Amino acid sequence: MSSITHSAASTSKFSAYRDELLAKQASSNMADARRAEYELSLMENSHFVELNGVVHHYHDSGPRDAAETVVLIHGWDCWWMWWHHVIKNLNEAGCRTIAYDMRGHGWSDNDPANHYHIDFFAHDLDALVSALELKKFHIAAFSFGPFVALDYARRNQEKILSMTFFNFGFLENNDFVAEFAPNTINFVFNIMLRKLTWWLPAYMFARLVLAQNTVAQHDILIGFKSLGLCASEAIEQTTRHIASKKTTDSVPDMVRAMNVPILFVAGEGDSIMTAANAKKLQEITGKGRFVSVPKCGHLITLELPETASELILEHLASCSRAQG
Repeated sequence: MSSITHSAASTSKFSAYRDELLAKQASSNMADARRAEYELSLMENSHFVELNGVVHHYHDSGPRDAAETVVLIHGWDCWWMWWHHVIKNLNEAGCRTIAYDMRGHGWSDNDPANHYHIDFFAHDLDALVSALELKKFHIAAFSFGPFVALDYARRNQEKILSMTFFNFGFLENNDFVAEFAPNTINFVFNIMLRKLTWWLPAYMFARLVLAQNTVAQHDILIGFKSLGLCASEAIEQTTRHIASKKTTDSVPDMVRAMNVPILFVAGEGDSIMTAANAKKLQEITGKGRFVSVPKCGHLITLELPETASELILEHLASCSRAQG
């Protein structure tokens, strides 16, 4: 059963980040000062709530009486700030957005019990929806986020108006991959990249492996920050969970069980979750619609945020027409 504290004090991660921004705001480096001022303005819409014993951060912006509310779910080893461009675009289009940090990510507290499996994240989402008294809403989720969305939807499908999944598909798996992939990914992200103190090597890796487009330095720093803000146990556990055959084999059945409109969006140049993977999931389940984005890698919300926003808004509009 979900446990909710409707208001909570900010987390130490949030406070430390704010203090860092305040120092940079007074910097003689104008670029640093502008970035700090912008992020401090975003913090004005930050809130905290205790969900299932863990204090969570969520960013709630846009009209409270909006006709459409979109819950934004970040990806693996990411945080809510990966959506900041999309949030601005959706708010300007009249949508309310709620972007939150999963336990152990971003400005949410780490779980002292180290429970970082998909079902725990889904129960936290359920508790957040209850705390905010959301009746009907849309979901947009990126990479790992759709796993959480689908697990949540198994018990709460009647509340969801539509789902947009970025860079998510069906991966063929076997015992070797299930054992080899977590060890490799954990080494690269949890051991090697987390120890970096300068953003440039991390960006070079991302640019060569994850992205097809040049990303603004501010967004590079946002992506780099997520590494340090994420609990190492969360990285390790979620990696093993999503790489397991049990999890990957269950994805098609979870999608087939959905009776809400789904849009699958894939970057044509994504080498992590390929466009072919996403298209295959749509084809074998017979659910939803597939869109491939040319010249885009795995990081669409930072690479091509305007495109990501447009696709979400188009999907919302098509759902509204269908229901009207």
